[in-house]
Amino acid sequence: MEEAGQKLKRTRERLNLRYRDVEEASLRIAERQRNDEFILGLSRLADIENKGVLPSLYRLYSLCAIYRLDPLEVMRWYGVDFATLPSDAAQIEIERTHPIGFNANGHGHVTLPLTLDPGVDLRRTTYLSRMIQRWGRLPLMLLESLDLEEHRYGFIGTDDYFMYPILQPGSLVLIDETRRKVIDTGWTSEFERPIYFLEHKGGWACGWCHLTDSGQMVLHPHPASRCNPLFFQHPQEIEVIGQITGVAMRLDPAKKRRARSASS
Repeated sequence: MEEAGQKLKRTRERLNLRYRDVEEASLRIAERQRNDEFILGLSRLADIENKGVLPSLYRLYSLCAIYRLDPLEVMRWYGVDFATLPSDAAQIEIERTHPIGFNANGHGHVTLPLTLDPGVDLRRTTYLSRMIQRWGRLPLMLLESLDLEEHRYGFIGTDDYFMYPILQPGSLVLIDETRRKVIDTGWTSEFERPIYFLEHKGGWACGWCHLTDSGQMVLHPHPASRCNPLFFQHPQEIEVIGQITGVAMRLDPAKKRRARSASS
């Protein structure tokens, strides 16, 4: 397999650039960025191409700018594939609830069901994996048609039982940032009541919200969670990020919670 340095060398030669040309171009970038770390000296460039020396983050930027390369593609040449970043992050449990900063419209692929058994009745509970005729890998860019720009994602901390059992710890939630106005009337069941994703000085939280006449926001937990309501001055101490409009969650945290309760 061709080494990353050799790929960079081949790209430079295709562009008919000499070492001196690359160095001079990097000097202009460093001047514009006001940082000498962007400079690619002649000997350093030779080491990167021929001796497998790893370029710094700044020099990698300069190389991508000069050669018109996609930096994520060059990172893959060096064995760092950002398409696997979300799945790697999913292996690491974080107790506190937090937003997720991965760009849904970024690079990479996602495996989706492309063909569904035409006889499946989506009104009934179904073991969907057996009903999917074909799975395929699609570029994440194709998901732009789902209007994901107005949505963000949040992760319910593995120790956050505030909205249990509606939102299980470890759940992935879809947040609609266009729905920030707190609505605390008009529903007929707890499943219709809006759940909001919020940021406060201690971190993030999910819950039902109520605004009092005195300007206080009350964050209500699910009664089964055995958590206490939280009180904040609004908007000084808490901000509504958006309303939760979707959730993906596992249904097996009860055992973990019983173990947690027994140890506390």
